[in-house]
Amino acid sequence: MSSQSSEIPPGKTDTVRPLDALDQKIISELSIDGRLSMRALAEKLHISRANAYTRVERLVADGVITGFGARLDPERAGLGTSAYIMVTIEQNTWREVSARLRAIRYVDHIALVGGDFDVLVLVRAPDNAALRHLVLEKIQEVPGVKGTRTWLVFDEAAGAGPADPL
Repeated sequence: MSSQSSEIPPGKTDTVRPLDALDQKIISELSIDGRLSMRALAEKLHISRANAYTRVERLVADGVITGFGARLDPERAGLGTSAYIMVTIEQNTWREVSARLRAIRYVDHIALVGGDFDVLVLVRAPDNAALRHLVLEKIQEVPGVKGTRTWLVFDEAAGAGPADPL
């Protein structure tokens, strides 16, 4: 067994509680509309407001719900150029590289992956010049990054998401 202690991010518990059908319905409703009031949520699910509030607070405390935010249309928000950047990194540099990538403007999502490259980065930039600057002068300059490969996104479509029951 490892002598290193596992760090638990703030706001998350160290135990994973199973989600029941009501928790999944709450997640689904909030995924559709994160601005839904507790009253409206309770009415939609036919539960009391107190129950809705308690359940949502527990889902937040357990780290199941990690935040509430607005979904943007990147093009209408002035970010008309999207690309996936495949990044190859030096072994054992994931934590440092991901911390540096998170701090770079226009980086939308970062994932450690297995396969032909190590990290997949989704970026949304105003134009090709900004994308070029981002890749050549920001991402490739991160210590631990060995190489990049860029795939432009021509069009996108959202899926149902993980919260919708099958």
